[in-house]
Amino acid sequence: MRTVLLSLCVLPLLAASFTYREALPGYHYQFPRDHFAHEDFRTEWWYYTGNVNAANGERYGFELVFFREGERDAERHNSANESAWTIPDLYLAHAALTDARGKRFLYEERLNRPGPGIAGASFEQRRIWNGNWSAQWNGEQQTLDATTDRFRFHLHLAPEKPFVIQGENGISQKSAGVGRASYYVSFPLLAVSGTINSTNVTGTAWMDHEWFTEQLASDQAGWDWFSIQLDNRTELMLFELRRTDGSIDPYSSGTFIDAAGKGHHLRREDFTLEPISRWHKYPIAWRVRVPSLKIDITSRAVLDDQELRAKQGGATYWEGAVDYSGTHHGVGYVEMTGYSGRVKL
Repeated sequence: MRTVLLSLCVLPLLAASFTYREALPGYHYQFPRDHFAHEDFRTEWWYYTGNVNAANGERYGFELVFFREGERDAERHNSANESAWTIPDLYLAHAALTDARGKRFLYEERLNRPGPGIAGASFEQRRIWNGNWSAQWNGEQQTLDATTDRFRFHLHLAPEKPFVIQGENGISQKSAGVGRASYYVSFPLLAVSGTINSTNVTGTAWMDHEWFTEQLASDQAGWDWFSIQLDNRTELMLFELRRTDGSIDPYSSGTFIDAAGKGHHLRREDFTLEPISRWHKYPIAWRVRVPSLKIDITSRAVLDDQELRAKQGGATYWEGAVDYSGTHHGVGYVEMTGYSGRVKL
């Protein structure tokens, strides 16, 4: 469950008369094809987050995210207009770096139309890109490149476990109603090697890919999402959906990935997420419990301020590197949305 940052209704784009598909149970996944674009669904994202270290003790968190937002309508979909400058989709991307030693959080964003190769997600090229930011696939290994005025990284990601399909019956249900769900695939443990600002680093990463047309209900304000990579080589993905009245939606859920790489679905009643302390409006420390797995851990932010303040028609949210301690130890990322106003998908 990840944030889409495209409040694009403010832009003078296309009418929404083209009928997008819904995420329904029974989908027949096909890989590697399904690792790339699904243009018959309105919204899609590819999310990379990771924690890496250098030999000199430097610690970094990194994030590289690609969003695709469909802007098709029936008239243009069926027209003979083949111009490279038509807008069937918009592509937004975020790159962020958490410098633990320097106590800095840096981020950049960009918004592009596909144009003549400016941005896209191509199965044929095995590539997802926005300008000179890209994820290039070679089998299931992936290479990330991002260059900004303030930071850059070149990172190789190699799966140490197979990908998992989140949810039940092939979908991750987010609210009541047919189609209010996503198809959701994760690589929960990726070995990372490469460079950040010319410094050699190694560590681990998590990759999420979701595609859908509708998700949130009108009474859902946002969510808190956790990726957890524990030192016993097990992983957790947990999210809770917050309602506008302050309660937690029963469609909140998660997945436990055992040491062999098998995913086990967790329902809302299987875990608890309890805020411990806050930075401004965001809980930056949490107690995370999964009683059936004897997991009782605390999540603490590497830096308090890891807030992305979007500029190009998007939402502001907190997403950053965290450490876990308690009955188990590990690293991961936490994302918190809807604290600056209800998220609109």
